[in-house]
Amino acid sequence: MAARAGVAEPTAQAEGLSLAAALAESAPGAPADWAKASPGATTQDFFDAAVRGRRWRGAPTAVLTELVIAGSAEKVAYAEALAEVASAACTLGEPTMRVVGNASVAAAAQLQAAGARPLQTTGGPLQTAGGPLQAAGPGPLPAGVTPAVPAKSPAEAAEVAPEPAKSVEELLAELDELTGLARVKREVHRQVAVLRVEKLRAEAGLKSPTITRHLVFVGNPGTGKTTVARLVSGIYKALGLLSKGQLVEVDRSELVAGYLGQTATKTAEVVASAAGGVLFIDEAYSLTSGDTGADQYGREAVDTLVKEMEDRRDDLVVIVAGYPEPMEAFIAANPGLASRFRTTIAFDDYSDDELTDILTGLAEAADYELVPEALDRFREILGVTPRDDSFGNGRFARNVLEAAIGRHAWRLRDVTAPTKDQLRQILAEDLTEEPVDSVASEEPRAVDLTSSDATEHEQGGEA
Repeated sequence: MAARAGVAEPTAQAEGLSLAAALAESAPGAPADWAKASPGATTQDFFDAAVRGRRWRGAPTAVLTELVIAGSAEKVAYAEALAEVASAACTLGEPTMRVVGNASVAAAAQLQAAGARPLQTTGGPLQTAGGPLQAAGPGPLPAGVTPAVPAKSPAEAAEVAPEPAKSVEELLAELDELTGLARVKREVHRQVAVLRVEKLRAEAGLKSPTITRHLVFVGNPGTGKTTVARLVSGIYKALGLLSKGQLVEVDRSELVAGYLGQTATKTAEVVASAAGGVLFIDEAYSLTSGDTGADQYGREAVDTLVKEMEDRRDDLVVIVAGYPEPMEAFIAANPGLASRFRTTIAFDDYSDDELTDILTGLAEAADYELVPEALDRFREILGVTPRDDSFGNGRFARNVLEAAIGRHAWRLRDVTAPTKDQLRQILAEDLTEEPVDSVASEEPRAVDLTSSDATEHEQGGEA
């Protein structure tokens, strides 16, 4: 599918491997099975790939994002191929119910981003070491399992014209449809108005002050920062301020190398890949501070970033994100950063009602329905969950849904011919963690020493 869309096949393969690793990292034996698709790969390669792919559990992948922004005629086919990758991840090692939930939500995120409807299946059951997760029959599979997509002939592909890129108004409408984020929406609308007038003044030959387009996003995890950054990239392109409008999302590990001197090259390569679009740096403060204070590797990355921002100032926007206080220290750590990042947008935590709306939206995107009792149970869970800096906000809602989908599949394991309602409906009991000893003899379990709940990056799509 990547080849048909004009994307380099190694890029798509690396993306697929990362997505599969992120979905299956809690499954015993998954690294060995995963390595069979990547000759020479090690266990460390598996977990490194999982770290890179975690952000795609609830958001479109990097390649799919570019295809959507470009209005590619192949975006739906590529999203469907990613959904098949999510399904395949359920066969790695001995999948747990958590893997099933991860795969279902990830598949739905890819399909939704491309504007594709959830795919149906009439195939047989999805098998794991514990037996079939889903009885045969029509209806949506909990793990996002999809049938094979027939390849188009070259003639058929040539007949399909690319879709027109979205307008500023359409992208702003998408922003306004997001749950919550009232302050963010107001600030983005204000930024758009200012940049639009600046562009019109320049076209009219009038003098106009240089307005810094780079942004600082501050807020707790799961508050929609990546989602908004993706929309901003499209808005800037629609305004004619960027030539491509792609979003490249990275963190410290993708900017800093293992040896001095290599970091500058690595950072410059990442920035080059974002040229024409938006470079989104999550937890950017980790470049200038940490448990042991600032380090020379991080400073080298920041110095290179500042230089690249100046060299590419006409066709690059950088958005840095993280917790409020550490981000203030990050901007103040380098004079070049302070002069380039003058606009800060704060992302508030979600209320209980907003989190319930997010959970409902995620479920609908995956073709599930939360019955009223399940929503009541979710509100009860929210009521006893601490809201400290580690609370995941929208990510918390997604994790709850992923776990519920796994329990839903396990609940139906002995139902030979479930009805469509049974296949779709999430019950209150699916949101309740069962005692370990009640399923220890049946469900494959894993000790997950790399819990994504504690370490994963900011997720797009959590709003």
